[in-house]
Amino acid sequence: MGLRQVHEDAMLAQGCRVVAGVDEVGRGPLAGPVVAAAVWVPDDVRVRRFLSAEAGDSKVLKAAKRVALSAFIQEHCRWALGEASVEEIDRVNIRNATFLAMERALAGLENCDGLLVDGNARVPGWKAPQRTVIKGDGCELAIACASIVAKVHRDAVMVRLGQDFPMYGWAKNAGYGTAVHLEALRKHGVCAHHRVSFAPVRAVVEAGGVARAA
Repeated sequence: MGLRQVHEDAMLAQGCRVVAGVDEVGRGPLAGPVVAAAVWVPDDVRVRRFLSAEAGDSKVLKAAKRVALSAFIQEHCRWALGEASVEEIDRVNIRNATFLAMERALAGLENCDGLLVDGNARVPGWKAPQRTVIKGDGCELAIACASIVAKVHRDAVMVRLGQDFPMYGWAKNAGYGTAVHLEALRKHGVCAHHRVSFAPVRAVVEAGGVARAA
C-alpha cells in the first residue's frame, strides 16, 4: 500500500506550511549515542511518489536499500541530524537525551512550522504545532524518511567506533545487547562508549569490569 501523509495533510489543512517528521534511533543499545533526524519532504510529485512506494520503517528495510534511500532523501529533501552523547544519556537518562537529540535535529531544519513525531511523546522544546504518531515510521512519509536517515547515520557511527573496539561486534549489532556483545562485556569490561546507566553495563562495572579509554 505504501506510505501515506494523513497526519501531514491534516496539519497542512490547519494552516501549517512546512511539516517535518522526526524520529530517533538508538534508544535501546548499550553503547553509542542516540541519534535523531528531522526531514521535510518537498511538494514534488516525483519525489513523494518514489519515497511513498520505497521507504518504510528503517528497521525492516535491508541495509543496502536503507543506504540508497538515505542518499536519495538527503539529495531531494531538507533534513538535519542531532545526537546526544553517551555522557548525556548517563546524566539525564535516555528519554531526555532522546529529546535533546530531536531538538538538535530540529534546530538545523529552518522554516519548519509543523512537526510529526514518531511515538507517543511530544518534543518538549518544540513550540510550534506537533502531532505524535505511534509507529509513524511505518505509515507516515516524513517520519519514515527521518527514521531512515537517522539509522543509516547511527549505523555508520557505530561501525567507526567499533574499529577501535572490535571485540564488541558493533559493526553488526550497532551496540545492542546481543549475545556477542554481552559476552565481550563480561570478558573485556566496558569502554568509554558504553552507557553505564544501562543495567547490563552497570552490572559489569559493579563486578569490577575496568573501563577502557576511548
